[in-house]
Formats: sequence, C-alpha cells, structure tokens
Amino acid sequence: MKNHRIRGAVVSAAGVLATALSLSWTVSVAAQEPTATRIEHADQEPQNWLTFFGNYRAWSYSPLGQITRENVKQLVPVWAFPTGGQNGLQAAPLIVDGVLYIENHQNHVFAVDADTGRPLWTYAYESSRATSSASALGTRGLAIGYGLVYMGTKDNHLVAIDAKTGKEVWNVQVPDANQCCGITGAPLLVKDKVITGIVGGEWAHRGYITAFDAKTGKMVWRFYTIPAPGEPGSETWPGDSWKTGGGSTWFTGSYDPELNLVYWGIGNPSSDFFGDHRKGSNLYTDSLVALDADSGKLKWYFQEIPHDLWDFDSNAEPVLIDINQNGQRRKLVLHSNKGGYAYLLDRETGKLVKAFPYAQDVNWSAGLDKDSKPMKPVVPTKSSDFFFCPGALGARNFNHSAYSPRTGLWYSNDFEICGRLEPEDLDVNEGDRYFGGTMPSRQLSAKGKPNISAFDPLTGERKWTFATKYPNASSLLATAGDLIFAGDLEGYAFALDAKSGEKLWSFNTGGKIASPPVSFSVDGRQYIAISTGGGSIVERSVPELFPEAKGHLPADASTLFVFALPSK
Repeated sequence: MKNHRIRGAVVSAAGVLATALSLSWTVSVAAQEPTATRIEHADQEPQNWLTFFGNYRAWSYSPLGQITRENVKQLVPVWAFPTGGQNGLQAAPLIVDGVLYIENHQNHVFAVDADTGRPLWTYAYESSRATSSASALGTRGLAIGYGLVYMGTKDNHLVAIDAKTGKEVWNVQVPDANQCCGITGAPLLVKDKVITGIVGGEWAHRGYITAFDAKTGKMVWRFYTIPAPGEPGSETWPGDSWKTGGGSTWFTGSYDPELNLVYWGIGNPSSDFFGDHRKGSNLYTDSLVALDADSGKLKWYFQEIPHDLWDFDSNAEPVLIDINQNGQRRKLVLHSNKGGYAYLLDRETGKLVKAFPYAQDVNWSAGLDKDSKPMKPVVPTKSSDFFFCPGALGARNFNHSAYSPRTGLWYSNDFEICGRLEPEDLDVNEGDRYFGGTMPSRQLSAKGKPNISAFDPLTGERKWTFATKYPNASSLLATAGDLIFAGDLEGYAFALDAKSGEKLWSFNTGGKIASPPVSFSVDGRQYIAISTGGGSIVERSVPELFPEAKGHLPADASTLFVFALPSK
C-alpha cells in the first residue's frame, strides 16, 4: 500500500504540473523537481522521457500506444529543430512535462517547447582544451533531476545547468591525472548522485566510473576499472601494465533500485591489438560490473572476453529483465559486446544463465565453452591476412538495443562487417594514444547481411531479421504500439512491426541518422523524436564497403525531427 501511495503521488504531481505548463511557460522547471524517484517509476509517466534509455532498466521502450501498426503509415513530421554545430547529431533528447532538452556535438544544450519546437533557452559550453579524436565523435545525451540538467563534456567536465533558465550552476573538472579523454555517454542520475563514465579505451590510462553529488558536483566515489597492486584482480596485470590498462566506460549503465546496484559495461584493455605487455585476463576489461550505488564498491563482475586483442569492448547497455520462474520472480540482466555475443546473467549474483551469438557471422573464436569464455580465439599477427568476424568495429557499436515487455523480445542491430588487424609493439607514456596496431582493411561478411533482428532473450532464438541496405548506425526504440523505430544512413526514419519485422513506414529526413529515437506525449498526442545528421564511427566505413554509396549519402547535419499522427 505504501508503494502504491508513493506512485500515485508521483503521477498526480506530474499531471498537475503538466497542466500548469500548458497554461504558462513561466512555470519553474526547477520547482517540478524531476528526481530519481520519478525515474524509478518512469512507466507511470509515459508522457515523459526522463533518462537516456527511458527507464532505469535500459529498455528503450515507450509505454505509449497511440501510434500503432495499423496507423503508423499516417505518421508525418510536425516540427524540426536545428541545433547547429558540426559533425552530425547523435544525442537522444529528454522530455520532462512538456519541455524537451537536447545537446549537440559541441556540448551546446537546448530547451525546447516539446509540442511546437519553439526554443526556450540555449546553453553554449566553452571547452577548456582541444578534444581527443575519441571524444570528438560526438556526445549522446543528458541527465536531469533536482532542477538541473547534467552534461558530460568532451574535455572531461561535468556541468549542471539550471533547467528553467539555462544558466550554468556548477562545472567540475573530472579528476584525471592524464586528462587524455572525455565524456560522450549520457550521465545516469541515481538517488542523489550523478554517475558518469569516460572514453579512452585506445589511450594509455586507467579507466574509471565516477559518482558526483547531484546538487553540488562534489565527487562522492570512484570505481577504477583496472585494479591497483594488492586489489582483487591486480594479479591479471603484470608489472606496471595496470597504469596504462585502458578499460574505458564510454556508454551509460542501468540501475536496479531494489538491489541498489548500478550495472556498467567496461571496454577493451590497452593497447588494443598488442597484448604481450599485459599477459593475463586483464580484469575488469570486457566485463559487466555490478556496483553498490552508494559506495561504488564492486558487488560482482562477469568477464566476457579475457585478454581482448580485437577491441571488442563490453560497453553495451545492461538490459534488466524480470521473469517468473517456478512461481518466483527472477532478476536477470542481458548484456552484449562488440564481439557478437549476448549474455544473460542473474543480476543479483552475476551467475551465467545463457549466452548466444546475436551476430550471424562470428568466426574470431571457435564458440564459447561451458563458462561462456571464447574457445581457441584467433590471435592477430602482423603477417596474417585472416579476416575475423565481427571486425574491430564490432557487431554493433554506440547504437543500443531495445526490449519490449509486450512481445518479450530483445531487438538489436548487427553490422556484419569483418576486419584485419596488424599488431604493433609501441613504447608509450601514460596519456598517449595506444592502439598497438592498425586496422588495414575491412570487408562485408560472406555469411550475413547488415540487419536488425529480434531475439527471445531467454533462449537466444532469432525470431525475425530485417535486412538493412547499410550497417544501421541508429539505436532502436520499442513502443506499446508494437513498433520498432530506427533510422538509416540514407536519412530515412522508419518503423518496423515489432512482431514480424515488416517495414510499415518511412520518411526521408535528408540527414544521416545515427541516434536513438524516443517517444513522448503532450496533451494526449504521442510524438516520435529522432536526431538526424550522422556523426557515428560506422558511417566512415560505408564508402569503403559499399562503393555505390560514395557521393550518395547525405552530408553531416544537425536537426531534431519530431513526428506525430495528423492532428484532428
């Protein structure tokens, strides 16, 4: 009863505030106080999109069902908002009680009337230094709470902006001895903390996840992804290799409020392709870690790829799924990596339940053993002409999956691109670039085509596959209308039938799409929003792999498109 009253209060408050916003734009967004409690019960506020994945479970699912398989063909653009800047637009917007927030690649943040696209304010961040090539790829989203909009920057700052006025409230330099890297993933608001990772798997540094006080910006805790000497796991790093071990945390994690655990994927070790100086399993790289949200202490870990030599980061979103088994609820987490495998784990203990390939062509290993570790993995050598699949670009990369509680299916992109590697022994200093080799060429898989597929996450069975012309760089969105929304590099936003994979609708925006779609509603009208303009790492490979694409893909742009059914 207590929980029911709390949820009811949240919904009631949201309804009152939404009404007030519709009457006057002078309502204080700060006074509305979107908090972690509201995110925890995000399914009771389907009109909003309060956190990067829409909820703490990383589902990328909207409970809105006004747009359905039957009427989606009527979907039309209703407004568009250009964000300016260069190098595309990959960020997902947040929507809180009629106000939409989005950032562009230059760390400029915009507040917009979510119903009309009318601008409310703009915040332009001034970088303190030139950014690394890793963080120059673009930023992907924001967090919001306690009257503040939170943004990680490409020069490794965390900034809090007044959600009502757009004025900077605080700006903290994220502590880093080398300052090689930056933040491109969306921060995660958990309780009274803002948690963020860092890019830099290709740099000679020591990765980390950091939590800050949401109201003051004071650092509260840090979890280093590479253990120091004497810490558990340090035996997997010989000599001083731990100091330059990599282990970036470039994507956003998920959170279970009942267990008070934060789940975060960890990237590859450095150097990427040459491992002689770091012989061992290299914990906690290529792992999923579960951390206590209050202290940052490690609860458990599951390493998917020991001693990674292929740049197969395990940074992907941890999708939290509950199932009923023998009359009891079981808490699971579905996690995947660039190497083409997905792993289903007990999220209370980290115990493996199931593993399966989500890519069609996986030849870099001879499969997985009983503990789901790769068997007889191919070791790249400088003289080798072997194309391994997936290549270092991954079966997918920054683009995340979606899960629908209605269909019970997990939806994922699959690039089906293979590659070659040439390792190289380098002498580097902390903070230097540290690939440890080159990727001289790529080619399309002979066994599979780029696609979007639906899987039963409990069995790994592939239920349907939708072939895409080019590798799909956008993330996916599932909705209660039994639709999957995405976008492609030719500029088409499109919708698939979530049950069959049939394409039901498309619209050409004129700009490459490499971003996550989201859904929200204002005054009962459902909208689909998707950023256009490209800017992803995968689109750089398309002209090499698809000669016919040269000169035919749209140029980089930076515009948010919003769609809805025609107004009555």
